[in-house]
Amino acid sequence: MKIFANIPGAYKLMHCLKYLKPYKKVIEDARAADDTELERKYILEATSKWGGIVMDMFGSKVNIHGAENLPDKGPVVLVGNHQGYADIFAYCAAFTKFQFAFVAKDDLAKIPLYGEWIRRIRSVFIERNDPRASLKAINQGIEYIEQGFSLVIFPEGTRSKGPMPGEFKKGALKLATKPGVPIVPVSLNGSYRMFEEEGYLKGAQIDIMVHEPIETKGISRKEEKELTEKVEQIIIGGLRELGAIE
Repeated sequence: MKIFANIPGAYKLMHCLKYLKPYKKVIEDARAADDTELERKYILEATSKWGGIVMDMFGSKVNIHGAENLPDKGPVVLVGNHQGYADIFAYCAAFTKFQFAFVAKDDLAKIPLYGEWIRRIRSVFIERNDPRASLKAINQGIEYIEQGFSLVIFPEGTRSKGPMPGEFKKGALKLATKPGVPIVPVSLNGSYRMFEEEGYLKGAQIDIMVHEPIETKGISRKEEKELTEKVEQIIIGGLRELGAIE
């Protein structure tokens, strides 16, 4: 990472924290009152506003294809390829119909100030080297979904840092199949250009393709076993349509 080149970008991100601050208390109050509907409302307002401002501040643009495929409300599990850190910015800016949080590596929880925000919106953190802790986190995610919260998962488990996605890990989609909520496959291209391409934050054009939801309620064991590959092929097909890969 280029330390000096990242100073302006880091300053901009810290500046954007002020747009989240007004939502801290109302989200926490709604959670304390066990009002999940109100909590989801405030989380959505916070992430949508923040995501749009971050993208504008860096001069980035998000083009959405297939927006009609996105359900009007959750809970759902959004499943996408993972090119870079800016995936989070792009999702928050693009998807403004219903609340969602992220299934992410525990490293994100350690980011100063932003880490607590990622947790506050009901994200789930995976410890890669601790299978028991990871299983506990997945079960927590399932509990969130059963309470009406939506989640985003990147089955590659790490950033591809380019247009070609890595192999999707088996078992990641239990988040959707166990509670029986729809999976919405998402193909994304261009986010790696915002950071990973040069090693510092800059503007980029990001294309997002939303595919038709896949119902998981009542699917057979055979269908469940084939689900990861099916979703992976849909997402790869979308990347081809976006011109990201051949």
